[in-house]
Amino acid sequence: MALEIGDIMPNFKAKNQKGEEFDSSTVIGKKPAVIYFYPKDFTPGCTKEACNFRDSYQDFQDAGAEVIGISGDSEQSHQKFAKKYQLPFVLLSDASGKIRKKLGVKKSLLGLIPGRETLVIDAKGVVQMKFNNLDASRHMKKALQKVKDLG
Repeated sequence: MALEIGDIMPNFKAKNQKGEEFDSSTVIGKKPAVIYFYPKDFTPGCTKEACNFRDSYQDFQDAGAEVIGISGDSEQSHQKFAKKYQLPFVLLSDASGKIRKKLGVKKSLLGLIPGRETLVIDAKGVVQMKFNNLDASRHMKKALQKVKDLG
């Protein structure tokens, strides 16, 4: 069952790039959040997307929002990815695909690769935007505009 606009964001837990347990309830329902799912660390599109979020991270922070990236890569891969590209936000490992499944994030390209989907959740924990598109360059702009609209 996919999350839709107006739904309450369910709680989830996963390991971050430091190997620490991250509980979404520490952010969701407390302040706006942008959760972006991407296929794989170090691939050209995913690197571009992560760097777009990095370059605008202060804008998200100024709007009171947190950014969280999620892929099926390991914590170790995320740690290298975050270090190489100086990513200031949380990257979560969803190696089992449980979070994708729980939130209804579909695969793309004939079901062969994990989908690229961005969710914007307001301070009350309600999904306000859902954007699914393989074009990595469009996600950050749409998310930032939505976060600003919430303020």
